[in-house]
Amino acid sequence: MSSGPPAEVAIDLELVRTLLADQHPDLADRPLSPLGEGWDNAIFRLGQHYLVRLPRRQAAAGLVAHEHRWLPEVARLVDLPVPAPVRHGHPTAYFPWSWSITRWIEGRPAAESPVAARAHWAGVLARFAAQLHQPAPSDAPQSLVRGVPLALRDATLRERLSSVGHPRGDDLLAQWERALAAPVYDGPPRWVHGDPHPLNMVVRRGSLAAVIDFGDLTQGDPASDLATAWQTFSWEGRAAFVVRYSQLAGRDEALWQRARGWAVLYAVNSLALSADSPQFTAIAEHTVAQLLEAPDALLSR
Repeated sequence: MSSGPPAEVAIDLELVRTLLADQHPDLADRPLSPLGEGWDNAIFRLGQHYLVRLPRRQAAAGLVAHEHRWLPEVARLVDLPVPAPVRHGHPTAYFPWSWSITRWIEGRPAAESPVAARAHWAGVLARFAAQLHQPAPSDAPQSLVRGVPLALRDATLRERLSSVGHPRGDDLLAQWERALAAPVYDGPPRWVHGDPHPLNMVVRRGSLAAVIDFGDLTQGDPASDLATAWQTFSWEGRAAFVVRYSQLAGRDEALWQRARGWAVLYAVNSLALSADSPQFTAIAEHTVAQLLEAPDALLSR
């Protein structure tokens, strides 16, 4: 089931088998099964060792090109596995966009694990983030919605928060406005994953095994990624995440103030745009609870 905008091209088993037969015939006879659709991609498992990802709308097609170009470079920065493409698929007369084959990473989405259990690997995720957040090349992808100054997202946040009508809307807006008042990021643009929520993390046997879905990979303010402290963890895990990241990347209170703003933005976006997705709604409501109800002594650590 899709949790995002409607697909602009119908993607089914027959289409994927045809693409494989035409472009990667050595893989075409392997078992193929659909795993679902997200905002941007339809996902299929191919045999025991591979995954096929196909963009389901034009807006996502350019993100595939970013992954083809940049994920091999990003993979060299981090210890955790990332799904760098091992085969490239090309547009055809019957499918208009590039697509990818990546290696299958065994495990389950972190969103399916108990929140309290995630504290076990909070430091591992912090290390991944610190490794990733290196200065990006000048020609790295540049997003209009991730890694940017929060002020550029202000109008959208207010519009969507109003449309959601959340009972804690005034409190969320107050959190947002405090984040807006934080000093803006003035360092070199850094690599930013762009979408590090717990559906994009793979857990295996209670440990973090991989971070996936780099379609929103961009350069900019790393605070955009650090919102995961509220999206993914409860207080114990968040404290471990913040402490470990600060040990590796340096203490920066303004960074975490902006990260709280990004957490507000991601929660509101999910509530406004993914109301039909129980998983995204659950992540959003968890984020709201962590922002507004959980004890927060992080910036004094």
